[in-house]
Amino acid sequence: MGRLVELGWFILLMAVVNIEAQKKPSINIRSQCLGNVMRVNVGPLGGNLLEVAVVINNSAILLTPSLASQCGFSMKIDQLGNAMIYASLQNCFAQNVEDKVFTTTLNLRLHGNQMVEDELYQVAETCQYTTWASREIVCDRSYMEVSVKRAAPDDYGLPEHPILGANSKFGDPRRAAEKQSIDAGFRITTLVFYTPGEKLMNVVEAQRNGYGITNTATRLVLRSPKASPETYIQNVAEVPMTVLRTSVIFEKKWLATQIDAAIACPTLEGSVSFTLNTITWFLPRHIDPLIYSGQFKLLEVHMGVDGQRLEPPEIAARRYSLTVNDVYIIVEIPIGAVGGYFKSHVQDGQYLTSYTIEPMLELLWTEDSINEDTRYKVLLPITTPLMSRPPQVHDNTVKEERIFKVLLGPLGSDVALMNITFPTEVLTVADCVARGYNVLEHMSPNSSSKVFTLEVPFTDSAVLQMKGMGVTVYSLQLTFGLLVLPEFAPFSHSAYLEAKLVDIVPPSVSGGCDYQNFYALLKYGTGGFNFKIMLGKRLLTPGLAQQYGFMENGTHLSFTVPFSAPDVVYEAVESSSIRSRLDMVLINPETNINIKEFSVACNFFSTLTECFPNGTMTALAVKLESVPSLNPSQLTLRDPTCGPTYSDDRYAYFVFTGNSCGTNRKFLPNMMLYENEISLPDELEMQKESTTNEPEYELKVSCYYDINKTHAVAFHTRPRRSEPYAENARGELQVAIRLATDNSYSMFHSVEDYPIARYLQQPLYFEVELMKSANPQLSLELENCWATLDEDRTSQPRWNLIINGCANPVDPNQVIFHPVWADARVQYPPHFKRFEVLTFAFAEDQDNLSSQLFVHCDVAICDARNPLGGACNRQCSNQENRIKGQRRAVLDGHSFKHVTLGPILIN
Repeated sequence: MGRLVELGWFILLMAVVNIEAQKKPSINIRSQCLGNVMRVNVGPLGGNLLEVAVVINNSAILLTPSLASQCGFSMKIDQLGNAMIYASLQNCFAQNVEDKVFTTTLNLRLHGNQMVEDELYQVAETCQYTTWASREIVCDRSYMEVSVKRAAPDDYGLPEHPILGANSKFGDPRRAAEKQSIDAGFRITTLVFYTPGEKLMNVVEAQRNGYGITNTATRLVLRSPKASPETYIQNVAEVPMTVLRTSVIFEKKWLATQIDAAIACPTLEGSVSFTLNTITWFLPRHIDPLIYSGQFKLLEVHMGVDGQRLEPPEIAARRYSLTVNDVYIIVEIPIGAVGGYFKSHVQDGQYLTSYTIEPMLELLWTEDSINEDTRYKVLLPITTPLMSRPPQVHDNTVKEERIFKVLLGPLGSDVALMNITFPTEVLTVADCVARGYNVLEHMSPNSSSKVFTLEVPFTDSAVLQMKGMGVTVYSLQLTFGLLVLPEFAPFSHSAYLEAKLVDIVPPSVSGGCDYQNFYALLKYGTGGFNFKIMLGKRLLTPGLAQQYGFMENGTHLSFTVPFSAPDVVYEAVESSSIRSRLDMVLINPETNINIKEFSVACNFFSTLTECFPNGTMTALAVKLESVPSLNPSQLTLRDPTCGPTYSDDRYAYFVFTGNSCGTNRKFLPNMMLYENEISLPDELEMQKESTTNEPEYELKVSCYYDINKTHAVAFHTRPRRSEPYAENARGELQVAIRLATDNSYSMFHSVEDYPIARYLQQPLYFEVELMKSANPQLSLELENCWATLDEDRTSQPRWNLIINGCANPVDPNQVIFHPVWADARVQYPPHFKRFEVLTFAFAEDQDNLSSQLFVHCDVAICDARNPLGGACNRQCSNQENRIKGQRRAVLDGHSFKHVTLGPILIN
């Protein structure tokens, strides 16, 4: 087994058809009975070591390399860590039932790293074999074995020897000398080895020198290590073969008899030849050291791989070849064929490979003169010399996709891609993926090789661009950094990719506005008029183009879209204008991919509100892009019964007077102000928000009248109030801030709980309440909230949580506002505000973060009966973090309150 044997049987793994394991194996195990040998496939080992012990009579005996070859075990491991273990059915430790059923039981200990506890498994394998030939010879990678049908009585045997499990009786393996009967009392006393000179050993000495001698119910087994000093090389038909010839001496008193046995196995050198693409193995058809008479007849020839026979269709499918002539049995195997594997090597920075496969030949012949047959099995591991097979770079770039696509391979499956070097930087595979490159590894379906693919867009900074004469040359220089495992041998391979593209000028769009129209001008570019045009949400059809004054001259086209056209969207309403936008998209008619997108927005003058001298007021409400589900016909004035006089799907037109529809009147210096507002009724607004999550629609309507001028107005009288009434008075409104235990806001920390400890990233749930007020017209609004390290609200540093009623837009952990609903504790929801803060928001400056924090808020008290601006009518750009309902006026006097909560300990 070469170097692997020298490392010991730490990674030998035997098993398992009937598994009696203490734990479920963490590796895959599969076993097969292959005639007179057994094979077990194990893997992948994943870097773990396996210690193997044989179980016999409830005792475990550790297998060593010498014991393995003496007792009929061998193993190989491929480059992926998959192991194949071979065992002779007649190994020293097999439980043998009448030479028909053989069972081997082993303890397997899986050794991981120091952090992982060892795992122990007990496994057993049972094989049945009844088609024994008179003589069976096995040539394995580490031992040679001959098993002979015993012809003499079984009442003589071996003296004691140190190998546990060996029986104490022998039979006659092959009576090549005198064929006299061996009576009771005969014992094996001496083994004679012919080297070719004679060398005598007693049984104990032979076993001490590594020979296995086993006597079963019907057979005698002799096993020798391949490197035994008693073997010699003999050329058979010019093929060197390792030969072991012995005679076994049986003695009883003054009588003695001699039994001869021989084994001959081919060597790798001299029997195998290599070309660039093929392995050829020659095995002599007439193996002279094993044939005693001239009457020789070859009955069967079978070929296989890894100890398993292959049928002729499978041999042909793998492109193997098996030929028998008068002198040789010839096996030809293509290098790289299924059944073997490539191993990678690096020498002087160059990538080399070798190919390993273990073919098998199994012969059956008979000698008529002695009427005995011989089954001869050879498992010959073959590894080619190192071959220079540098990986190839295949440029699969698709210019139309503007992506470099490169394939590198084939490489051995034991090669890993570590990094890629570009002209200005070195990126690991993870860095490449994070940057948007597509890096993939592909295994070849019918071999153990792999390829790597890399995709880099032309627009990446690593790609160089050179323009000239209407052509752009894109180039990419890169070097793949590779590693051979498990040796961790580095090597590299460079590639240069280049793509030339004719410059394509895409279509371009420009546009503008006057006081009533949008104007669009479109240049075709190099592709000509080869696109579709979408205006807003409609395709520009010939009929629509004619309506918009479409003009085309071969290189350009233009058209005019009125401000009021249905393809125009309204973005915002200002004091005397409407901000409108025209969207245009050019689409590839074949792929439906957008080629170009263009928008132009302008303010168009429009009289939205008119104030007439007789007190009549008119207002125009338009449907905005931000509220696409709005039905203008559902809009009303403050009085929900006052709907539009006219409406369609884009407009609503209202006519009302200064003393109707909920219009408010205010006296200003030299002026009188009439105000109303257009919006959806509350129930429709709530329904819309619950289904569309769109912002509220609200339009202020105002008319100013000069007091010094005389105007005719309409008015209604009402009876003078005769009953007494109270004058307006002032009172102190109280505000409190508290910290809830969770987001249900049902339980709160008391004053005695402070300071309160919280962990980083743990949420804090704050509630601010307007206390001791039963006025439903009042509401509490948050103006600013922030946190400091000190109880002083003006101290630094300062973490801004809420700014002007909205979540701090630059805070990555923004405040989350929670709605307030009426319940047993909350009678007036507008008197409450609730918000959530992650403690992670305070960790931006770790050096300044101390063990405690204080939270402060500026609070405004608003009155719905006096609707002014400021804190009571603020809108947030992020509609999800907008504080709902801030559309009230700040009360006069002590309307702003300041509250503080703390300390809060942050761990």
